[in-house]
Amino acid sequence: MKSINTALCSFGMSGHLFHGPFIDLHPNFNLYGVLERTKNLAQEKYPNIKTFRSLENLLQDNAIDLVVVNTPNITHYNYTKKIIEAGKHVVVEKPFTVTTTEAQELIDLAKKHNVKLSVYHNRRWDSDFKTVKKIIDEGVLGDIVEAEFHYDRFDPELSYKTHKETPTEGVGSLYDLGSHLIDQALQLFGMPNSVFASLDSFRKDSKVGDYFDVKLYYTSHYVTLKSSYFVREPLPAYSIHGTKGSFIKSKADIQETELQKEIKPNTNNWGIEPESEKGILHVLKNGDFNKVFVNTEQGDYMVYYNGIYNAIANNKPLPVTAQQGTDVIKIIEVAIQSNQEKRIIEL
Repeated sequence: MKSINTALCSFGMSGHLFHGPFIDLHPNFNLYGVLERTKNLAQEKYPNIKTFRSLENLLQDNAIDLVVVNTPNITHYNYTKKIIEAGKHVVVEKPFTVTTTEAQELIDLAKKHNVKLSVYHNRRWDSDFKTVKKIIDEGVLGDIVEAEFHYDRFDPELSYKTHKETPTEGVGSLYDLGSHLIDQALQLFGMPNSVFASLDSFRKDSKVGDYFDVKLYYTSHYVTLKSSYFVREPLPAYSIHGTKGSFIKSKADIQETELQKEIKPNTNNWGIEPESEKGILHVLKNGDFNKVFVNTEQGDYMVYYNGIYNAIANNKPLPVTAQQGTDVIKIIEVAIQSNQEKRIIEL
């Protein structure tokens, strides 16, 4: 198959860091176009890219095979619907949509038009999460009893991006950061039986949620997902406890930091964490407790685009399905309901 001509729906942080570099370097993709209504930022970085001033003009270009919807959350549904109806494949930034109703409509529409529809849950390929998954898959912790995931920061100031601070649907840290943690939890443990959540805002003059504590209840264990903008001293990003011991891991994936430094994701050391960030595994082995440092897996977001290529060119399974993206939105909806009603919600 020829290179997959790919267009971005914007060239903000997401297009600049998480999509553009990987599409540009991938041998089976061509970074063909970008939607920028007034600026030409993408052309400054990629001189051969074609700039469109409207989504309608972009969709009229028959050379485009795949479109990345990396616009504000509230626009994901409308943009994706128009792209699917134009017969083009779609990658949608997380969170997939604002509601599960919107998500299901897009899934049905993609089937009708026979196009591929995927959600960009790139944090599955973070080095830290890959390491956690490896430890759990190996079974060295025994039966999992409890897990706690954190995505914290210390950032009391409101964002300069006004769409992130305007109280509309799909805005707030539960959609922004929570979608990462929820997807990771579902990848490890599947859908829970029930959910309880506390959502709040602590930044001065904040009108959107900037704190969440979401409890996922499973038959045999509990999972807690937390985020706060007022954590100055980092807590472990992953704490997993089982019947044979524990595994503790920091949040130390370096890919976003390297992308911000304009380091291209094709270097020999790409996605390799510092030695100092090894996880701690403390488990019962051969009758004795054994505490060791665990080498971190290599992070690599390019794996996602490898999967997208194989799905489009060879009809292989998508690296992230639209249904998996929908499951994340389902948990978010239930968490919001739980917070409003102050009770555990059964799924």
